[in-house]
Amino acid sequence: MNLLHRQISKIFLIFGDCILITGSILVAYALRFEFQIPSEHWTTVLYMIGGMIIFQWVSFAYFNIYRRVWRYASIGELYSIFKSIFIGTICFVLMNEIFIKKNISISSYILSFMLCLLTFGASRFMGRMYGDAYVPSKKREPAANRALIVGAGSAGRFVLQELKQAANSDIYPVAFIDDDPFKKNLQINGLTILGGREKIKESVEKYNISTLIIAMPSVPKSEIKKIIDICKETACYVKILPSISDMVSGKISIQTIRDIDVEDLLGREPVSIDLGGIASYISDRVILVTGAGGSIGSELCRQIVQFKPSKLLLLGHGENSIYKIYQDLLERKCNIHLVPIIADIQDKKCMEKLFASYSPQVVFHAAAHKHVPLMELYPAEAIKNNVFGTKNIAEMADKYKVERFVMVSSDKAVNPTSIMGVTKRVAEMVIQGINNQSETNFSIVRFGNVLGSRGSVIPLFKRQIANGGPVTVTHPEMVRYFMTIPEAAQLVIQAGAFSKSGELFLLDMGSPVKIDQLARDLIRLSGFEPDKDIEIVYTGIRPGEKLYEELLTSQEGTRATQHNRIFIAQPELFLKQEIDFYIKQLEEAISSNSEEIRMTLKTIVPNFQWKVNEKEQKDVQCVQKYQLINK
Repeated sequence: MNLLHRQISKIFLIFGDCILITGSILVAYALRFEFQIPSEHWTTVLYMIGGMIIFQWVSFAYFNIYRRVWRYASIGELYSIFKSIFIGTICFVLMNEIFIKKNISISSYILSFMLCLLTFGASRFMGRMYGDAYVPSKKREPAANRALIVGAGSAGRFVLQELKQAANSDIYPVAFIDDDPFKKNLQINGLTILGGREKIKESVEKYNISTLIIAMPSVPKSEIKKIIDICKETACYVKILPSISDMVSGKISIQTIRDIDVEDLLGREPVSIDLGGIASYISDRVILVTGAGGSIGSELCRQIVQFKPSKLLLLGHGENSIYKIYQDLLERKCNIHLVPIIADIQDKKCMEKLFASYSPQVVFHAAAHKHVPLMELYPAEAIKNNVFGTKNIAEMADKYKVERFVMVSSDKAVNPTSIMGVTKRVAEMVIQGINNQSETNFSIVRFGNVLGSRGSVIPLFKRQIANGGPVTVTHPEMVRYFMTIPEAAQLVIQAGAFSKSGELFLLDMGSPVKIDQLARDLIRLSGFEPDKDIEIVYTGIRPGEKLYEELLTSQEGTRATQHNRIFIAQPELFLKQEIDFYIKQLEEAISSNSEEIRMTLKTIVPNFQWKVNEKEQKDVQCVQKYQLINK
């Protein structure tokens, strides 16, 4: 039906063009003869009309004039019309003057060409002119949701155009803001450019603005952060257009405009990676990712498929998460042999069978229990997964001659105060111990909190704001390092390319962020006032948490790599026999109570410190009672 409709529309368009050519030639002759065309010239007029229709139709077909969407016509389309009419006219003139030799004056040619160009251009641009006519519907009265567009470049103009054409949008654009001083007081489609970013607060009050749209996709993130800082001083709801790299072919739609995210507040530029170095150790190899269904593991898989491994093994314990990443990769049509594997890294026999069957050449070990408060209640489970599971995978990598093994660790492993942190530190020690006597290239990558990962505070804050509050913050002075999931995954893969043997890589997390300020910024950028519209409640530091995190122990120094976001720490040396002794201690301790487990961990990691508050003690007792009943 749509095809038939297009064909009918094309026929009507061609018929209309014939009328325009006829009218243009008649007017050209009428102007030449002062609206009194002599009877002896009518034969020439009809001949010229027929010839021009044929030649212009062929020229229009050649330049695809009938395949263009004129509602979005631009200078490019106008140039195409000019070329088509000019070529069609020149061909007709040459045909007539060389072969037919009808007596047609030069003025008739010129007038016909100019009138055809004028009428064709006007007819084609009527759709564009209609689309540019902005008449607000009843659904979006001018006072309903008045918006200020920050950025009067091509992206800002596209945003304005999309807002005009989006019938379901309640956003009413009022004016532009742009830092270019030469644009001040100029207008774009009837909207005035009020001035630079310093005019944002003044304009919000003057024009009763409720929404700010940042349309500057090519501006550095550091500048975007400065603009966001100004926006935070208003009570407006702030939206932003994604970066150019996130948009397909530069196309912008109203759906592309998104809410401000925490990544925008960090103000960091995207990570650049050495594609050649990465491809050299991933391409055409069998890659195993443990914890492939998790936040980091799944993003690792998405990044890895770009480098065309011969096979990608997706290992995870949860069937739903593995199914999800498997389907995601299938939909990307990456043409890579994907193998979803449901298994537990604690099952040594199962891991042995996996390595024997698939012979992975590169392993990214991202599987871990990582929720700090939960692991305080289940220290034995944290040890089984984070320590014993890591040992199983590392030993299989050594036994089956894996080329590279990259373990994902955490800043919570440094001077740990939590079960999660100390078990990750012991896992690091396991890797360092095995590396000393293995042909496999082992390395560890250590970084902090990942935005949007499972258990991250950011999704919690957003849900609490959406529900009207309160927003819960553990402590007003708590600070954390943050990076995005794609950043973390890309840097983990890049660090694997730098690895020579046993390195402990640290990822540059930028400046630490105060959690309390983060919560307040998210509330403001959602159009609310902290402690007025949305209450902030301080709940106290949870078991195992620290006010601030570190990336280095006192024994570790750093040196730079060729990547400005990756550093190498000087790891402590551990003998495999020493690690084996520690593992035996833990195997004996996990059947004991929580206090004895902690004491065993402290003998292995002397700088491990913990505080057991009254609430945690009751929780631990409840867990122990539950475990005894189930035994």
